[in-house]
Amino acid sequence: MIANVRTLDVIESMGKAVVTGASGGLGEIYAHRLASRGYDLLLIARRGKKLDEIATQLREKYSIQVQTLCADLSKHKDLHRVAGEIAQDSRITLLVNNAGSSKLAYVADTSDEQRDAMVGVNIVALTVLSQVALKQFRKRDHGILINIGSVLAAYTLPISAIYSGTKAYVMSFTFGLQCELMSDNIFIQLVMPASTSTDIWENSGFPLSQLDPSSIMTPEHCVDAALAGLDLREKVTLTSLEDQKFFDALQTARHALFDASQTGVPASRYGIQ
Repeated sequence: MIANVRTLDVIESMGKAVVTGASGGLGEIYAHRLASRGYDLLLIARRGKKLDEIATQLREKYSIQVQTLCADLSKHKDLHRVAGEIAQDSRITLLVNNAGSSKLAYVADTSDEQRDAMVGVNIVALTVLSQVALKQFRKRDHGILINIGSVLAAYTLPISAIYSGTKAYVMSFTFGLQCELMSDNIFIQLVMPASTSTDIWENSGFPLSQLDPSSIMTPEHCVDAALAGLDLREKVTLTSLEDQKFFDALQTARHALFDASQTGVPASRYGIQ
């Protein structure tokens, strides 16, 4: 577990951290861990009452400032209200794009509303909020962006076509941002958890009880591993992957495939003269 860096009753502020999906699961744990590191917080989620309860706990325990914003990031109006808050707050130094939506089902059995929620939250909201935050970070040449992806970005189940597709976007988008900002004093981390004990599973229609208990990580362990990866300045943190060689091999293969495709000649197997 990450050591609690709070040693005084009042911690020197690290600026303000924004956490989306902060009313439970990974987002709630991120809120506690970042508060312990001295960040003031802007917490965003749909469940306003739960957000207020968490905010009260954090203020009392860590003597920090906590602002809450009840918003559904799948809704255009709410998303742009949140984006506006981030755009006008110069104290924001860290954004955790944690909010996510999941429905694990065959595409033909997925409702329009479920499809739109996954695309709206996992892709559109993450992109909009990343862009707004990065504009602020570039003005100050300082900031941290954490995008929560999934190992399902690199693997698709028969019931995860849409969800895996959205997380593959998060992976590629974050890689692109890392390339764009290589020379800036801005750090961007992609976190790729595997099975983690959060309520997204029940909401997805695929309860955790159907998984091998030994494969399920607690949200506390997941966030602590992710923050340890951040402290190590890992650009990609796979919280449960013991041997990094597997991800390194994936990256090597991706680059090799791209390089090998850079020719104007059709592949010989197609028999085109």
